[in-house]
Amino acid sequence: MKLLVRNLARSITEKELTDLFKEFGMVQSCNLVLDKETGKSKGFAFVEMPKVGEVKVAIKNLNNKEIAGEKIRVKKVENKKE
Repeated sequence: MKLLVRNLARSITEKELTDLFKEFGMVQSCNLVLDKETGKSKGFAFVEMPKVGEVKVAIKNLNNKEIAGEKIRVKKVENKKE
């Protein structure tokens, strides 16, 4: 299940984000979105976790939590219907 994590501090690393989500279960992948020109974080990322139960716990515990001075937002990525 893919999650969108927004409002991240620009200083947070992919490893720190992965470790944060690992507290709630297995993390399949973590992709911090970077600016192509500067190589710096754009302030959002995608995290994939395979187990629905762990995803729900991660969302419950991390949505609106203050991390590195920013209140992050975590939600499930909705599949676009064509």
